[in-house]
Amino acid sequence: MSRYSQAKFLTSAPDIRHLDADVGIEVAFAGRSNAGKSSALNRLTRQKNLARTSKTPGRTQLINVFELDESRRLVDLPGYGYAKVPIAMKEKWQKALGEYLQSRQSIKGLVVLMDIRHPFKDLDQQLIHWAVQSDLPVLALLTKADKLKSGKRKAQVLMAREASLAFCGDVTVHAFSSLNGLGLDNAERVLDKWFGFEKPISE
Repeated sequence: MSRYSQAKFLTSAPDIRHLDADVGIEVAFAGRSNAGKSSALNRLTRQKNLARTSKTPGRTQLINVFELDESRRLVDLPGYGYAKVPIAMKEKWQKALGEYLQSRQSIKGLVVLMDIRHPFKDLDQQLIHWAVQSDLPVLALLTKADKLKSGKRKAQVLMAREASLAFCGDVTVHAFSSLNGLGLDNAERVLDKWFGFEKPISE
């Protein structure tokens, strides 16, 4: 039984002013539109429909909060980058994303999800660089890793780790697949540390 399978939907908010009290521990998930954020959350929580998934980029338009227990929460942030929506709507999402990351005191870690075939694009780099500068630990999950064969996958992870060191310093980088669970144990170890869980509960 995973701790994360206890997650349940708590609230959706257009901005931080509509979120619950800024106490406890939150771990936020961010990524470009269609990077696989919602699918990763569903895999982590062992729930097929906890986070709504869509083949249409830009589906996550609100800050969605999922509660693990009274003091621990997972937060699904609006996707950034490509999305076929009006500019004004896109700017509204970006503002909500920025406000959350800059003003929320309970955030203890940021998971940035990137397609393993196209990691560390400009917006990803900007977000990670800002987080590192703010002393916020970052886990970069290279999603859709099942789409690459083992050799290519390992090469991409190595390249991504070298790239992250070059531009922003200490970032944890792991391959991840929502489809087959590749890298789930690595992701959980990082989250367990951020949430203050002493050791994972075995399945």
